[in-house]
This record gives sequence, C-alpha cells and structure tokens, in this order.
Amino acid sequence: MKSLHGITFILVVVGGLNWGLVALGSYLGGNWNVVNLLLGQWSGVENLVYLLVGLSAISLIVSHKRDCRACGSGASGMGM
Repeated sequence: MKSLHGITFILVVVGGLNWGLVALGSYLGGNWNVVNLLLGQWSGVENLVYLLVGLSAISLIVSHKRDCRACGSGASGMGM
C-alpha cells in the first residue's frame, strides 16, 4: 500500500501543479497545460492521465486519515 500511496501522491501533485499552470497561463494568455503539451497528440493517453489523477485524488481522500502522520491516532496538532 505504501507504493500505491506514493504513486497517488505524485499524480495528485502533478495534477495540482498542472491546474495551477493552466490558470496562470490563462491569465497570461498562454497554454501552459503541461499534460496537454506533452500528450496532446495522444488524446486517449492524455485522458487516461486525467482519469488517473482523479482516481488518485479519490484514493487519497479515502486513505488520508489512515496514512497521514499528522491526522493519525495519537498525533498532536489539528487532526481531522
């Protein structure tokens, strides 16, 4: 499960950075969608990446409380 958590974390970070670049690019008048720039000619693969990012986000939402050191049982801090 540790490797799945690592993969989902990386995909969510990639997705978040991509969304940030898309927004910044729209303000500055450019196409900064990195996934599209890298995989645009392969729309099926691009859609698969977006699907994997979404599924990774769902996986992290479901497993966050169990995997997060700050939110786990006995942890100090805000907790959730």
